[in-house]
Amino acid sequence: MRQDELSPAAGSRKARKRIGRGDGSGHGSYSGKGCKGQKSRSGYRMRPGFEGGQLPLIQRLPRKRGFTNIFRTEYSIVTLGRLNAFDSGSEVTPEKMVSAGMANSLKQPIKILANGEVDHPLVVKANKFSQAAKAKIEAAGGRTEEIVHG
Repeated sequence: MRQDELSPAAGSRKARKRIGRGDGSGHGSYSGKGCKGQKSRSGYRMRPGFEGGQLPLIQRLPRKRGFTNIFRTEYSIVTLGRLNAFDSGSEVTPEKMVSAGMANSLKQPIKILANGEVDHPLVVKANKFSQAAKAKIEAAGGRTEEIVHG
């Protein structure tokens, strides 16, 4: 095999379209540009986003409005004041909070917030606690346990 005998693989090289070379070529008369109008003229260039004078989509949309984080963890909120419904020294679990109507379902993790006061010791098990809620529960003689949601 010699260098002058090498040739590209069949079908790998395509001839360019020669427009405006007569009707017999298949790309004559209008040269594949259709009839008349701005787009058929030489030098035609429309800037990106131009919609013929109509207010472009990019200008119709509101600007700088942030975004929605699809990975955000949505918590079911239970306040400390509502935990007084449980007896002194009892263990408060997410299942008990749902059955008492404090949280909607076990699908969402439960977070305890410090609104209100707890006036007797409780063992509270939840997925998250605010620092103030944890301090108030421990000040009342209770205990907090963080459990993993899932």
